[in-house]
Amino acid sequence: MDQLLAAVPVALASSLPVALLGAWLLHRMRRRSITAATTVLVLVPVVATLAGVVGTSGFMFTPALLTVVGVGAVVAAVTVPAALLLGRGIARDVMWLHEAREAELVAERSRRELVAWMSHDLRTPLAGIRAMSEALADGVVERPDEVTTYALRIRTETERLTTMVEDLFQLSRITSGALRLTLSDVPLHEVVSEAVAAEHAVAARKGVHVRAAGTDPWPVVRGSDPELARVVRNLLSNAIRHTPPDGAVVVAAGTGRDDSGHERAWLRVDDGCGGIPDEDLDRVFDVAFRGAGPRTPGDASRGGLGLAIARGLVQAHQGEIRVRNTGPGCRFEVRLPLAPATDG
Repeated sequence: MDQLLAAVPVALASSLPVALLGAWLLHRMRRRSITAATTVLVLVPVVATLAGVVGTSGFMFTPALLTVVGVGAVVAAVTVPAALLLGRGIARDVMWLHEAREAELVAERSRRELVAWMSHDLRTPLAGIRAMSEALADGVVERPDEVTTYALRIRTETERLTTMVEDLFQLSRITSGALRLTLSDVPLHEVVSEAVAAEHAVAARKGVHVRAAGTDPWPVVRGSDPELARVVRNLLSNAIRHTPPDGAVVVAAGTGRDDSGHERAWLRVDDGCGGIPDEDLDRVFDVAFRGAGPRTPGDASRGGLGLAIARGLVQAHQGEIRVRNTGPGCRFEVRLPLAPATDG
């Protein structure tokens, strides 16, 4: 018993420096690699124990000491790989939590921006409707032609409000995962023709020329006709809105291989907007983003949701949508899966 008690100070003196060194290493590594920190955390007790045993033996390598060292080596051989795996798992979990937190912050910022933008955009047509309806009710406007004008303006503002509410509903379906697509073989030529015809009146009022470039043959994609039509109309509406008078908006389509080497359909909308600042290219599809330019009542007609909805619908089709500057404006390009009948 006396020998055992006498060996305690020696063991402590031998193992304490190792323990302190391990604590210092852990302190220095607290903001670095989690995998390395867990490895050090596992090795410190093993090495400290071996140091204490060696110090107690007086550094005399007896068979008993070699046995203890062998046991320590076996323990280290088992615990170190386990610590590496544990550290990597923790690192992945921490990274995932960090990314999830960043995504949550981005989503929350987008929600706040959406509420701010929509509050402003809804207030404008509502104020106009209220003022014009009060003028009609109070008899301020009595002449038949003025009454007709006010009624038409009220209808126009109401249509704008309806469009904004429909966009909000569509966006909520996309973001909540409630969107369900009924897939079929959709000829892009028909979708583009209908979209160009629908937007022709708006383009004509602004003096913008809209046309579909000759493409033969037009690709057939696998998708939902109403949702694809909305994608094309949103892209055309955005292009017309930002193209100056006497400018041109051109829609083209075809097939080609994507970055992964798969044959897919592509659809491009080229406008004459003058280009998008490089710092804004990655943000044009964000909810309620409309750049840093001045806002006008006409810009509020879609509430800044058209491109965000287009991206959501394209992604729901397992497709991709991109934008880049080209020529006098920018190009929005959509890539979609081909219908099985036309797939290579």
